[in-house]
Amino acid sequence: MKPIAPSNFPRTAGAALAAAALLFLAMASHARSQSVRNPASKPSSEIVTELPNIVITADAPAEPQVIIPYLPPVEGTKIYAGKKATSLNLQALPEVQANNYSQAFAMTPGLITAEESTPLVSLGFRGIGSPDRAQYFMMLQDGIPIAADPQGYPESYWTPPLESTQRIDFVRGGASLLYGPQPAGAMNYVSSMPRTDRLFGMQTKHIFGSNDLYSTFTSIDGSAGKWSWYGWFNHRSGTGFRKANSDFNVDGGRLKLIYQQATDTRWIFSLDAGTDRHGEPGGLTAAAYNADRNQTVRTTDRFRLSRVVASAELQHKFSSKTELSVKTWAGAYDRWSNRQAGSFGTLTGPTTAIQHQQFYNWGVEPRIRHDYELWGGNHSLAAGMQFYMCRSPRKDATGAYPTDDIGTVNTIAARDVIYGSVFLENKFTFGRLTVTPGFRMEMINQNITVKNIGGVNTQRDASKFDKQPLFGLGLSYDLCNQTAVYANISQSYRATTFGQSLIPTAGGTASDVAPSQGWSYELGLRGSPKLWFSYDTSFFLVDLDDKLGTAGLNIQSVGRSINYGWEGAAQFDVIGGLDALNGTHRGEYLGALNLYGNISVLEARLSGGVNNGGTPQYAPPYIIRTGAIYKRKSGLKIAFLGTLMARHNGSDNADSRFDIPAYTTWDLTAEVPLGKNFSVMAGLNNVFDKHYYSLVNSSGIIPAYGRNFYVGGSLKF
Repeated sequence: MKPIAPSNFPRTAGAALAAAALLFLAMASHARSQSVRNPASKPSSEIVTELPNIVITADAPAEPQVIIPYLPPVEGTKIYAGKKATSLNLQALPEVQANNYSQAFAMTPGLITAEESTPLVSLGFRGIGSPDRAQYFMMLQDGIPIAADPQGYPESYWTPPLESTQRIDFVRGGASLLYGPQPAGAMNYVSSMPRTDRLFGMQTKHIFGSNDLYSTFTSIDGSAGKWSWYGWFNHRSGTGFRKANSDFNVDGGRLKLIYQQATDTRWIFSLDAGTDRHGEPGGLTAAAYNADRNQTVRTTDRFRLSRVVASAELQHKFSSKTELSVKTWAGAYDRWSNRQAGSFGTLTGPTTAIQHQQFYNWGVEPRIRHDYELWGGNHSLAAGMQFYMCRSPRKDATGAYPTDDIGTVNTIAARDVIYGSVFLENKFTFGRLTVTPGFRMEMINQNITVKNIGGVNTQRDASKFDKQPLFGLGLSYDLCNQTAVYANISQSYRATTFGQSLIPTAGGTASDVAPSQGWSYELGLRGSPKLWFSYDTSFFLVDLDDKLGTAGLNIQSVGRSINYGWEGAAQFDVIGGLDALNGTHRGEYLGALNLYGNISVLEARLSGGVNNGGTPQYAPPYIIRTGAIYKRKSGLKIAFLGTLMARHNGSDNADSRFDIPAYTTWDLTAEVPLGKNFSVMAGLNNVFDKHYYSLVNSSGIIPAYGRNFYVGGSLKF
């Protein structure tokens, strides 16, 4: 893949990069030209008394200190310098209920939260592919992949309950070198840690809401000696707002054990388990949506998922300059669905397609970071590798009736993935300037055997090995006052999935199928110059080549996707700002009133391929999020959160059936403490009852929730 092939874009991208280089050189020159007086220096005529040196030592904190909303240049064994890396502080909001991602990502520009009536999560970003199951992201929990097979089947059918999550780290572009190759970046759920000041603590929350919603989250934690623990159980259920078959039932739990072997060595063991059972009421045509958006087209389509994953991590500090982490994990997924045959918004027959997939995987990832001095500066080297294997049997059958759970087997497939990668980054620091080059080598081997059963028995065998080097460069210049300019150029890579490269579908064909390769460019300015004000603004360009799509049963490249634009975000505490202006301290008893706003402006085009000149799917010209959050030290939090989405399309070929009209929604949520240990939570989502939808798939238009409410309480001790 060429960084930017000859077209109408090289001059623009080249100019941007040249401007970035000149900007850094100018600032470096300006910094060197400044004559900074050392406030500690004294005139030679003064008498100076030298006091004895005092050395103060202290144990390093158990958890790295993260200053929201930006991640530090170095954290543990990871380097974030020169990347657009932010941390989503879930504690800044009233506790988000039922994994409502439109609220959780309220202060994050550019993210599309494609809402649906099921508990599954769909996320899109900057027009990079379909948001369905966040398949263009690296989705992780504590750095471990969430997807059953991040390469051959990169769909995330499960995400952690937000109540169990301390924060969510979102790394754009440069995530291809830090975590994995997906072009939309990485979303890492950092799980909560146990308290260490008591033997036992407990919290239980119960929420009731519209359409028989019941959500509960109960956790226990504590510590004794060298051991500490954190365990939780989560349940969500409801009937949904569609007239039938939109019910859901989600159960999950986790046990996390931490053994502090020594001051420099820690072990973390985790065991996750969960199930998801829900109906799929189906998509609607535009006419059906306008007639009754709550109607159900598919009354028997069902989905089931079960998941068990165990992991262990060793964290060890060889010295204050060298740190090691080794993660290993193993998991089993079982995914089952039955769906009636049909086209967009309709059914075509009484039979049902039954699909059963299983995934058995294990992996290991060692990382190391070493700090060293060279050329008068302090630098950091981070390196590691990841290896995992996944075996995934699949069985497809046809049921004679829509309600059948079993049927006549049509195909049996055996799928295997062996994946390996090595990666290396080095943060060079020269005064205020950091330069972080990076490299990652991807190696993916896929094998599949498909047996057709019934009629004429046939067997198809296919294998594929891809290797892809990835390069990146990050720059950051500290302007002081908690402000920095940053720039990043990074490659990305999306492996062809089983269904794209190996064609398991009978009658399917492929032409021009190759892994999608991309380059991401970012130039921005961010800072928190005051405790009551922070901002981040950047220009970006994403060049994704060989973007895959389908034409009937043929899988082919739909062209090269070139997406560019601007993102800006700001947060301003009105009370804190007035205190700073007037020299008062009203914030101590009035609290904080945080006004926030962010915007993503996007221009995206397909170049070459069957859709030359078209617009990529899920690439809205703008997304605006804004609102106000009031909070006090007592724990009182009230939020009014708004989203304004531009008109866009859910397909790469401008199919009018996939048009998504512009919409605006507002949510009002609150968390009110009543005493030391009890809080009341309530919310009114979609306050003005706007009728809209943000997801259109092959089954049709998926309506979003109308006005709905919840209320409940949380007890902790």
